[in-house]
Amino acid sequence: MKKLLLIAAAASVAAASAPAAAVVTLDFEGIGDNNPVGNFYAPEYVFSDATLALVDADAGGNGNFANEPTSDTVMFFLDANNAVLDVTNGFDTGFSFFYTSSTAATVSVWSGLGATGSLLGSIDLTAQHTDNCVGDPNGTFCNWDAIGIDFAGTAFSIDFGGTANFTAYDNITFGSATPGGAVPEPATWAFMIFGFGAIGGAMRRQRKANVKVSYA
Repeated sequence: MKKLLLIAAAASVAAASAPAAAVVTLDFEGIGDNNPVGNFYAPEYVFSDATLALVDADAGGNGNFANEPTSDTVMFFLDANNAVLDVTNGFDTGFSFFYTSSTAATVSVWSGLGATGSLLGSIDLTAQHTDNCVGDPNGTFCNWDAIGIDFAGTAFSIDFGGTANFTAYDNITFGSATPGGAVPEPATWAFMIFGFGAIGGAMRRQRKANVKVSYA
């Protein structure tokens, strides 16, 4: 299995309060390459100290990925035993994200901070990082799937254990089982490429038809 990257990072903590109702999406843009996510979204969203942002190599970073859902930055974990996201105000209804992974793993939603309390739901990931990749050709982790779960109750943390070094995430969304933003399915990419080509051909034919020839 291929690893995304191995690097060290810094730590953060948080406490619980009343649950939030709005749908919120974290896209990790602006954190910087290999920088700790940590308190970037604090005080509501606090990542464990083994969480880093990674910028696509095409944008000058060290990321070995392509076709990411938003711009240039994704998130990944370094340590399977330290891969928890705490949501200090809590969230309900659903949880979702885009992911690319070279291993099968499980992401768990918990009722307490620090992956404690009651298990509210689990999301099973598959090893799909190179499946049907089209579009951006640069990057081994080039296939992104949207995945999510509806659950009852209020959640205060998510455990991403088991995905460290093998899985990248983007558009992590709270309050919905469908992640914010959208990545076209491979078939959609192909259709779009065909459509753009057809439009370009029609435009070229129109330009030729509009050319007037004059003789002196």
